[in-house]
Amino acid sequence: MSNPTDLKYTKEHEWIRDNGDGTATVGVTDFAQSELGDIVFVELEPEGFEFDQDEVFGTVEAVKTVSELFAPVAGEIVEINDKLEMEPELVNDDPYGDGWMVKISMSDESQLDDLMSSDEYDEVIA
Repeated sequence: MSNPTDLKYTKEHEWIRDNGDGTATVGVTDFAQSELGDIVFVELEPEGFEFDQDEVFGTVEAVKTVSELFAPVAGEIVEINDKLEMEPELVNDDPYGDGWMVKISMSDESQLDDLMSSDEYDEVIA
């Protein structure tokens, strides 16, 4: 498993990509999807939903378990990945690409500094 170096990571196995315009894209890591197994359903809060850092913004249901999704930073959902409604397996197939979950408007971009680099995350999952 390789974790992209341009992302930040949480101990709950979410990743976040700073889009450079006050927004960020959020998803689950390759490690998370492999631990969950075949994902059969993704439920996300709607656009406009506001949350604090570490608050739940959705769930991922796999064949054997349901896992909550935790926000890496505080913000508001500005876009959800509609493809996941019909194709939840995209999270398994391409967790850092087509399997992204939400795009958010960040309330406090400095919270990104508290997250792990890819090297730090690699140590957590080793």
